[in-house]
Order: sequence, then C-alpha cells, then structure tokens
Amino acid sequence: MGQNRSGDQWLERGMTDWLQNFFQKINVPHQYLPVESDRGNVVAVLEGDPNLPTILLDAHTDTVPVEGMTIDPFQPKQKAGRLYGRGTCDVKGTMASHLSVIRQLAEQGDRQHSTIIATFTCDEELGQKGAIEIARQFSDPTASKTIIPKGRIDMAIVGEPTGLNPVVAHKGTVRWKIQTNGVATHSSRPTEGVNAIYRMGHALLAIQQYGQQLQKETGHPLCGPPTLSVGTISGGTSVNIVPDQCLIEIDRRINPGEDAAEIIEKVQTAANQGSNHDIQSLPPDMISLPLVDDNNHLVADALIEAAEGICDSQMKGVPFSTHAPRFAELGIPTVVFGPGSISQAHTRDEWIEIAQLDQAVAILHRLLTRPVGSSA
Repeated sequence: MGQNRSGDQWLERGMTDWLQNFFQKINVPHQYLPVESDRGNVVAVLEGDPNLPTILLDAHTDTVPVEGMTIDPFQPKQKAGRLYGRGTCDVKGTMASHLSVIRQLAEQGDRQHSTIIATFTCDEELGQKGAIEIARQFSDPTASKTIIPKGRIDMAIVGEPTGLNPVVAHKGTVRWKIQTNGVATHSSRPTEGVNAIYRMGHALLAIQQYGQQLQKETGHPLCGPPTLSVGTISGGTSVNIVPDQCLIEIDRRINPGEDAAEIIEKVQTAANQGSNHDIQSLPPDMISLPLVDDNNHLVADALIEAAEGICDSQMKGVPFSTHAPRFAELGIPTVVFGPGSISQAHTRDEWIEIAQLDQAVAILHRLLTRPVGSSA
C-alpha cells in the first residue's frame, strides 16, 4: 500500500511473496531484493535470443489506500467488460499483462524472443525507493550479487495506465512547505504580536498570481505549461492566541528541462515580494523527476508498430509523474505504457477494461518476439 504505516497489511510483502511463487511455478529465475524492512523488489529474468533487444518491463507493486472506496477493494469483480478493485488500473492490470506474456514465452521454451528483465518495484506511490534501488543495481559494479544480467539494456517499458499509448515525456513533481513566522501573544492584545497567518495570506496571493502566470507560458510541446498548487495550510495553536507560525504545502509539476531547486527559489522570491517579509522554504518532501523525451522515440515507435491491427496507439506526453526517469537517467530509452486510463487510477470504484488487458498482452508479445523496426 502507498501509505506510511507499519505492518504487513500496509506494505507490499504479500504481493512480492505472490510474485515469487508465480515465477517458481513457471520455472523462471527470480530474486527478492530487500530495499528496507519488510519492503523489497522482485526481479525475474527470462533469457532470450541474444540477437534481439534486452528489454526491461517494470510494474510497481504498491497501491494507494482504500478508505472511501464504494466497492470491495480486495475482491475483484467483473461487470460489463470491466474488472473492478483497488489497483486494477494502477497498476495491477499492467502487471498482469507483463506476467501473462512472460508465462507464454517461458512455456514456449524456444527462446525466440527478447531477453526480458522484469522488475516489480515497491514504493512508487510515495518515494520511488524501489526504482532507485533497481537503478543502483544496474549502474553500480560494486552492488551485491543479483540475477540481473550485466550489460546493455536496450529499452525500458514502465507500466502505468496510458490507454496503450507510449508516453515519451511526462512532468515531474516537487513538493515542499513554506513557513511564515510571527510573534505569539494573547488575542485580546493582537497588536503586541505578529500574526503569522496574516503574513502567509499576503504570500498566498503572490503565489497564486505566480501560478497563474505559469499557465501563460508555452511550456513543453507534449506536457503543456508547468502548474503550481497550494494543497494544505496550517497555523496557530488556539483561537485566543495570535499565531506565531503558519505552513503551506506546495505541489509544483516540473516540465522536462526544469530544475527543482530553481523552481523552489522562484516561488520563494514571489512569496517574499508579496509579503514583504522573509519566508522560509523547508527542504523538499519529495522530488519526482520529469521524463525527458530526447531518447525515447525508438521505443515508442516499436510499440506503435507492434500495436498495428490491435488498437490505435499514439506517442504522447502526460502531466502525471512516474518512476520511469530513474531508468532513463541511466541512458536507457524509456517509455511509460500500459492498459487503462489515468482517470480511473486512485478512484473510489477503480476499474480497467478487460479488452485492454488482452490488447496489452498481444502488443507486448509481438514486440518481444520480433526485431525492433520489423513489420514481419
């Protein structure tokens, strides 16, 4: 689960145990790689034709919490061509398509397919620790011994609900808090103190105006203009005390080519100018990198070619974030791709179209069993 709680029911261990049993049953070499206490990744390797590309298939094992759902989150239900349940769309549907094609090729047994490195990564919904660790295993020659083969990875396909469209670029995210300070005093004598909430009010107006200005920028050709949102505010300890502190939390989506540190500095400058007081930006709570599209078009073209006759597939950019940049940073051409719509991810009645699951398997099977760029 994508939540900061303790105990097996809040972590991915049940999923990783299931995955290890699955690969054991189909005789595919696999390994559990710990990331932190009770959290880890599963890696499976299916060796193929050395003359075909080596392809990384990744799907994350965590989901978001289930509070407020209007369906039973853990009892999958089929209705009107849809499969309902938490994670069906984000991202167990994609995971199922990866597992299905791996099983088909393993049972085929002739190695007439690409070598597949399948990674099943923890913590995508929060800190991306699983993907960060996998990337370290790929790039660090001193990393502990794993079944991950050394050498070139020709392409990476990171599973997320994209409607079977290869995503070559997406926004990143930086989240941080801004704090204003004041001087506490009794509310019957407010002029003897300094109200931190009032100070924040002026800063908020300036931040709002700055965010509106961002919307007028051209932005990225595939991802659009950058966006900024203030999501939480807190301050004060009691109604009869002038507050000496106020905090807001900011979500700023990062376009390819932007830098998180520069973004924070620009927002703070705008806030300072609005309030006429020094405002403190706290260290970022989270930085999710954008996916830069310079190196990813070959993979997208291969997926679009593999989708011919199966579905209409188009290269796209999206505003949401994934951990795909952790692999792209290593120089691996990387796209985000999978069945389902992002509009159904994290919803109260999460579902995925079963037909898209079948289409995803067919596309991946075709991609994995012929040379990239071949229409045979």
